[in-house]
Formats: sequence, C-alpha cells, structure tokens
Amino acid sequence: MTEFNEFQQIKRRFFAMRNGIIADALRRGGSPFKIIFGLNLPQIKDIAAELGVRPDLAKWLWENTSTRESMMLAPMLIDHAVITDDDASLMVMQSPSTEIIDSLCHSLLRHSPLAYQWGMKWATADTSLLRYAAMRLLWHHIAAHATEIRPVAEAEMLKNDNLTAGIARQLVEEIDFL
Repeated sequence: MTEFNEFQQIKRRFFAMRNGIIADALRRGGSPFKIIFGLNLPQIKDIAAELGVRPDLAKWLWENTSTRESMMLAPMLIDHAVITDDDASLMVMQSPSTEIIDSLCHSLLRHSPLAYQWGMKWATADTSLLRYAAMRLLWHHIAAHATEIRPVAEAEMLKNDNLTAGIARQLVEEIDFL
C-alpha cells in the first residue's frame, strides 16, 4: 500500500470533497487557478480546524499557487500573532484573486493587532491588490474608527478602480447605516 505525505493527503481530501458545479462556475467566472476542486469555505474551515496551526504546512500550501483550495486553506493554518508586516503585504501581493485576498484577510490578517494599521497604510498604496486588502481589513474596524475610515473609502471610490470601488462604496454605505 502506498504511503502519502500530509500534503498529498490534503489534496486527496480536496478531491474526495470536490464539487464540479462550483468548480465549473468558478472557471466560467474567470478564476485564475489551474486546479479548482470546488470546495466551499465551510469545508475548507473544517479541514483547517482539524489541522490546527501549522506554519510549515501553510507555507507548502501557499506555494501551491495552481490550486485554489490550497491557497484558501494556507492562511487558516498560520498563527496571526506571528505574522509580520512584510509577510502580510507579501501574501496580499502574491494573491492571484480577490477571493484569496478575502480568505487571507478574513481568516488571518484581521486577527492581528496590526490589522487596522495595515488597512490604513495599504489604503494609500500604488497597487490595487493592497488597496483592496485595505478595504477588507478596514471593514472590521468600522465600529471603532468610522470617522477615520470614511474619508479613506471615499478617496478610494474616486479612483474608479474596478477592483476596489465596490468594496469602498460598501464601506461608506455601512458607515452611513451605522
């Protein structure tokens, strides 16, 4: 009988849980990944919960840039207390899609005590990916920092960047609602 390493076992689990309908929809929607198993977020979170904090495995999964589920799972296996400024910005810049940035921000970066500072810093970046991540991170700080976040989101809306305009508009609408 063949022995599989942990990385292979995870890939086999992805395969066993695959959903062709979701995978096909993602492909039609322009997902940049060569391999899409079609797992949904709760399934990926379940796998992460079983694995626990595993920075070694997270690194291996993150470097598997051809597979959607690998890149979504990786941030869930990193301890948010040890993520550095450089690590955080590098991971955002390496993200091939907004879906991966969403997962990265929601499952890892927002839990860092530096999340608000990253959001404010990245909001002025030259790259759309960092500004998109900034909007995602700032979302979690609306209650405490609405007066500081509103002008940042309004400025982003004025840039008319296809990647960031929608999330910036949602931030302003949420602040107005509160």
